[in-house]
Amino acid sequence: MSETMQTLDVKGAACPIPVVKTAKAMKTMSAGEALEIFATDPGVEPDMKAWTKQTGNELVSIDQQTGGVFRVVVRKS
Repeated sequence: MSETMQTLDVKGAACPIPVVKTAKAMKTMSAGEALEIFATDPGVEPDMKAWTKQTGNELVSIDQQTGGVFRVVVRKS
C-alpha cells in the first residue's frame, strides 16, 4: 500500500526551523495524511519526538540516511 505524502526539505536548517516548518505544513493537511521531512540537524530526532508527543500527531519513523540526512515521517492525527 503506497500513500501519497507531502515532502518537506529542511536540510541545512538548524533547530527550531525543522519543527516550525513541520508544524506549519501540518496545518494545511487533513487527518491521516503523512508528511515526509528531510533534515540534517541531529536535533531533529529528539525535537520531533517531543513535538509529536505534545501535539498528538503520530511519529511514524525516523531513519538516518547516508550523508547525515534524517528522514522523518509524521502523520496528522
